[in-house]
Amino acid sequence: MRVADRLSLRALLVLTALLLPFGLALGPLAPRAAAAPNADPVRIMPLGDSITGSPGCWRALLWNRLQDAGHTDIDFVGTLPGQGCGLAYDGDNEGHGGELVTDVADRDLLPGRLAATRPDIVVLHFGTNDVWSGVSPDRILAAYTKLVAQMRAADPDTRLLVARIIPMNPASCTGCARRVVDLNALIPGWAEATSTSRSPVTVVDQWTGFDTATDTYDGVHPNDPGNQKIAARWYPALSELLDRGVPGDPGDPGDPGTGEPACTASFRAVSSWQGGYQAEVTVRNTSAVPLSGWTATVAPADGARLTQVWNGTLGTAADGTATVTDAGWNGALAPGASTAFGFLAHTPATSGAPAATLGCTATATS
Repeated sequence: MRVADRLSLRALLVLTALLLPFGLALGPLAPRAAAAPNADPVRIMPLGDSITGSPGCWRALLWNRLQDAGHTDIDFVGTLPGQGCGLAYDGDNEGHGGELVTDVADRDLLPGRLAATRPDIVVLHFGTNDVWSGVSPDRILAAYTKLVAQMRAADPDTRLLVARIIPMNPASCTGCARRVVDLNALIPGWAEATSTSRSPVTVVDQWTGFDTATDTYDGVHPNDPGNQKIAARWYPALSELLDRGVPGDPGDPGDPGTGEPACTASFRAVSSWQGGYQAEVTVRNTSAVPLSGWTATVAPADGARLTQVWNGTLGTAADGTATVTDAGWNGALAPGASTAFGFLAHTPATSGAPAATLGCTATATS
């Protein structure tokens, strides 16, 4: 572990005050149980390109937010050191500037890095250079698939957080913005097909709400507000994984037999038209216990609103986030089993490709 650039208390307080308006301090954080004595820290690998590693200051913000929330039993790992960021944090990472994920897969670069760092969790934001180079989304996802296989060969219990990558709009790449949209539209379906109960793949939406005009300094790389947004998006998903514990650890709530229910929800656009689209959400039981029911949350991108749901019961919050509860007959799911519901959404005239941020809560059979 490397700790970089410790600030004076005065400077740190100033930085904290600056971060508050951007949602990195969202009120009091719930206390968390201390790690078991002598327990190994959870090893987290930030994996990607320059957005992750050069200098990737969202990692510093994320590290400190996790520490403040009581997640002190963690270790950011990677073969690269931190590059400053003016904040004390564990800077180890695997963010190689300029790398293409397809090149990493084709050249089998990841296995050696995994052997050197042994991550329990991988946080992946990768593909920006591939998009810039005109690599097709299918090739990028095939590279993702190969990397996941290599992670599972190193550790069958590897858990993965994968980003719908931030937007791109550099002056020198007029087609990049559209190609990012095309890639991101396919990531949720890929994740659903790739995820397993033992090695889940969770999508984190880094695209929605990120503005290249205000959140990057060159149309590609995040500036300070962009780093704050990225850290804020990673935090809840990573915190949830840490709360579940590392598979195999004593008292791990995710181990078989402990009775903790869990599920995931993934999005797939079926068709779209001017002013709306049809989509399908797959709900999967990712725990080792049978489920008696589930509730999915669907937050459509770009101001879209759900108007009709089938194979589920629709409720909608004031901000447009929808809750969809099982229809009764499809609430019971065995471990590893899945079901699906469909919906129609109305979209504003300025909305982009259909997309949504999803969540899932489950109820175990009593």
